[in-house]
Amino acid sequence: MVLTYRKAAKSDANLLIDIYNASFYEDYIHYGECPGYGKTKEQMESSVRASSKYIVSKDGIPVGVISFETKGSGIYHIGCLCVIPAYQRQGIGSRAFRYMLSVCPDWKHITVATPSDKEKNLKFYTEKCGFSIAGKEMDGTVEVATLVMERNVPH
Repeated sequence: MVLTYRKAAKSDANLLIDIYNASFYEDYIHYGECPGYGKTKEQMESSVRASSKYIVSKDGIPVGVISFETKGSGIYHIGCLCVIPAYQRQGIGSRAFRYMLSVCPDWKHITVATPSDKEKNLKFYTEKCGFSIAGKEMDGTVEVATLVMERNVPH
């Protein structure tokens, strides 16, 4: 398996929408809402401008996305880490996360949020990526867990 990562451009909006919709369809059906599902082309283009998005391809086929924002001083927030269901459980998500760490060598603090009842997501972030659950709060009608990963950087 060869994974490649390519920084997304505004012209990738339709491809990104296809990946997000395939990845988040189950959440949309389960919760009746999902911020990653059903974006318009204009919303996705705006999102590409606002955050760093990398398209993850397996053997040349786009299968996922990792999207994050820098808050400055080594602080990052992952807005999206998704893999199309047919390609999940192959190590693609954890490798995409490690790729993000490589393009953000100054990272000190990373956050990500996921529905708190999605055990597979919580297990992925805590066991495969090294996050800890920092808290839970309601986002609309969905309880969301905020996860955090910190590293002490010597001065």
